[in-house]
Amino acid sequence: MSAREAGSSKSTANESGGGRLSALYCRAVAPSLARWAPLPLRLIVGYGFAAHGFAKLLRGPDDFAGLLHAMGMPFPYLLASITILTEIAGGILVIAGALVPLVSVPMAVVLVVAIFTVHLRYGFSSIKLQEITPNGARFGQPGYETDLLYLVCIVVLVIGGSGPLAVDGWLLRRFRKGT
Repeated sequence: MSAREAGSSKSTANESGGGRLSALYCRAVAPSLARWAPLPLRLIVGYGFAAHGFAKLLRGPDDFAGLLHAMGMPFPYLLASITILTEIAGGILVIAGALVPLVSVPMAVVLVVAIFTVHLRYGFSSIKLQEITPNGARFGQPGYETDLLYLVCIVVLVIGGSGPLAVDGWLLRRFRKGT
């Protein structure tokens, strides 16, 4: 058997069974599923931001402002209000897929500030098991891992688009019709 025949029999073997299934998946299923990839990112990032914003709001903006003041941040009441508004409004808008490139800027600023003022000193890992007691696990301060994950998700949404079921897509189609 020549090298050419051996190569062709290998490709035939690959095309049968798993090879064919893989090729079919890559051509037919993956592209249709890939367009949905931004949706879970939008839902988790949006929910996470909104949940943190509502938690700060429900505890009282003054509590968060007091925390910012204790950290030495300038204008703690103003920053607390801006952060809470950014987290709640940004989270809701990201869930809806609305104005994602615009709201991603203040959301990224909140994350970067959190990394450098709070989480960096605790290292990378967000989960630091300190001990296990009869009452359950006790964890240390979280690092910047989760903030980086949120940042990457936001960058992916800005670069790749908001995906299906997004207000941004509707706005884009409407804008294109009008021009």
